[in-house]
Amino acid sequence: MLIRLYESAAQQAFDLKSNEPEQIIENVEQTHLALTQAQCSEAISIQSAVLSAVEMAEKAYSSKSGITGVPTGFEDLDRKLGGLQNSDLIVLGGRPSMGKTALAVNIAVNAAKYYESANEEKSVLFFTLEMSKDQLANRILSASTGIPVASIHRGDMKQDQFRTYVEATQAISELPLYIDDRFHIDSRAAFPVKTLVKRARRHCKNHNTGLIVIDYLHLMQSTGSAQADQNRTVEISEITRALQWLARDLNIPVLVVSQLSRALEQREDKRPQLSDLRDSGSIEHDADVVLFLYREEYYLLRHEPQRHVGETQEKFHNRYNGWHENLAQQHNIAELIIAKHRHGPIGSIKLHFDAECTRFGNLG
Repeated sequence: MLIRLYESAAQQAFDLKSNEPEQIIENVEQTHLALTQAQCSEAISIQSAVLSAVEMAEKAYSSKSGITGVPTGFEDLDRKLGGLQNSDLIVLGGRPSMGKTALAVNIAVNAAKYYESANEEKSVLFFTLEMSKDQLANRILSASTGIPVASIHRGDMKQDQFRTYVEATQAISELPLYIDDRFHIDSRAAFPVKTLVKRARRHCKNHNTGLIVIDYLHLMQSTGSAQADQNRTVEISEITRALQWLARDLNIPVLVVSQLSRALEQREDKRPQLSDLRDSGSIEHDADVVLFLYREEYYLLRHEPQRHVGETQEKFHNRYNGWHENLAQQHNIAELIIAKHRHGPIGSIKLHFDAECTRFGNLG
């Protein structure tokens, strides 16, 4: 098998018209890795499995906080999940403007702060497929300082704010957090998941990585070049399986952001459901945890009541007041729905959301 693999690679190398060198190398690495995994993978005895289960149970029992995985920094979420568990694929879904990227960034930073404060020699790797590292860094600094992102971008800061901003850069720069934005600067519209997996593996060899965050799923593709006849459902399935395998193989949690279908916009209740996961049911199947982000305030702001034809002023006034009271109650409130949890119960929690500073926080 190895002989055929390298013979094929050599043949492709002679024909560089249709094959780029980097692509050939990637194919060889992926196939070689798969062969190695297959050779090294053996069935284990029930005794080994039981001992591993006991170790996990002992860790959970001795943990005073109840957190056995990577802390997200959000108390209610950590209480329900026990933190982000090793080998889990966690999908964070939501419609545009719900704050998915902001929450993913917040979790990554909180995990990095935990590693630093606990003196754990671990790090967080953040793949940003949509924003540049500079844009992401400004989001992190905005969330850390409370200075609106727009003010940072415009340079519209007072002297004391700028001083706070500069001081925060020192603290943030010392966090064990790595950003990979090489996909963002690529000219292609989508990015091969196998390239991302390869880069993740190489990074983890050089840095003791405890968490990988990817923003986001639908900017990836399963092959090196997009194919017009490629079934997107099949392609998404291949991507989620690759990410699931990455989490299992590295034995760390992998958090990936996902878009949701527009279909939910047609419903009266726009809270996301598992069926809203875009393009493929395999996302739901492969994920160990599925989280949905929902903000009622977003929809209320876009549906300010208008007076109907023939409606009395009093009736409209009462209806408008009801809308305004509901809007006030939902101000800066986000709902994080645990729609799937392979290791425990589902449910939902409430978070505080500051849109100007793109930061989430514990409520109350």
